[in-house]
Amino acid sequence: MKFCWRRILLLVLPGCLWPFAAGGQIDPFKRELVQVGYNAALEGHAPLSAYAFYYWNQPGFLRTNLTLRLAVAPTYLDSELGIAHVLGENTDLGIGVAGGAFADSYMEINRGTYYPSESFYGYGAQTSVSLYHLFNPGAMIPLNGLVRGIAHFSTYDRTDDTASNFQVPENRDTFSVRTGLRWGGREPVLFPALAMELSAWYEGDFRTGTGTYGYGDRSVVPQSHLFWAEALLAYTLPELKHSFYLSVTAGTSINADRFSAYRLGSLLPLVAEYPLPLPGYYYQEISARSFVMMGGDYAMPLDRAGHWSLNGIVSSAWVDYLPGLEQPGNWNTGLGGGILYTSPSWKVLVGYGYGVDAIRSHGRGAQSVGILIQLDLEKALAVMPESTQPGRWRGFQQLFNILGK
Repeated sequence: MKFCWRRILLLVLPGCLWPFAAGGQIDPFKRELVQVGYNAALEGHAPLSAYAFYYWNQPGFLRTNLTLRLAVAPTYLDSELGIAHVLGENTDLGIGVAGGAFADSYMEINRGTYYPSESFYGYGAQTSVSLYHLFNPGAMIPLNGLVRGIAHFSTYDRTDDTASNFQVPENRDTFSVRTGLRWGGREPVLFPALAMELSAWYEGDFRTGTGTYGYGDRSVVPQSHLFWAEALLAYTLPELKHSFYLSVTAGTSINADRFSAYRLGSLLPLVAEYPLPLPGYYYQEISARSFVMMGGDYAMPLDRAGHWSLNGIVSSAWVDYLPGLEQPGNWNTGLGGGILYTSPSWKVLVGYGYGVDAIRSHGRGAQSVGILIQLDLEKALAVMPESTQPGRWRGFQQLFNILGK
């Protein structure tokens, strides 16, 4: 099979910056993180399921009331400049710019089968303006509100595998409005030790360049409306040092199409601000116009220092499928587990997933393996000696020092 870097980038990039593009408030903490995630299906022909990006958040950028956020992948950039206290003491402004290659690509998956002949590349550019308001200053748990306007341009191109008689969608502009309330929140990190959130959201998308595409059997709708909510709790038991994460997410839509449907599948927790994971499934395997998902994970330390943990994950969703992408049964469940390594600088999970209800050529059930990596660059660089004599062994010492801390 011909090796193609465009295919490698195809799913490393789409959505990998979305965790930070749609936050409910300006991130108040300095962060410098590298995030990598990869899932490999052990059955069937699957699209690549991965993300890789560098995240930098800098409060006090140039001036004390400015915060610069950058999320950078190989061919995509997402950024926002946050300006504090623009409309009063508790209302901030965010100005965002994003764009690059492959982030608007679409992979067609129907009843557990991936169709490269009906998939295509997408490229995009976006600007946004956001207002963030804190309703309860001084409270222990903040209540934040968001109003955001987005202008997004998309253009599409054929892949090497797109069928010759398959027509890709027309180029289009999408104008969106998002609004919502978030009580509490979760940091943009792997497996947070403590978090709580109750949130509710609405997004309306209004498009140009609508009409049919494909084989004339599918269409881009002029407008669609999404409504979703989430409740989550992450906690670490003080004595046992066991940690757990529980969440319930529900969403519905009006007039959804393939580009606005909720898409569930795989275990990539930072692929979206509100990921919809199903261990063992392909990435975005399930397309839904409505869903209710319940899930959680539990980590039990294996050593006294708490560096190594046994991690278990479960996720189950009731799905009302997008018309044209239905499959037998409304429930989809995934189970997973693995070994988690944690230090102040690193988090690494090597794991296995089983999609209980995933449809494959042999029937139901699918397996996958994966790895999730987070490197906190600021903490890693802090443990490096300021000055050392050059030498191969000294280099190894520094490397193990960073890995251990």
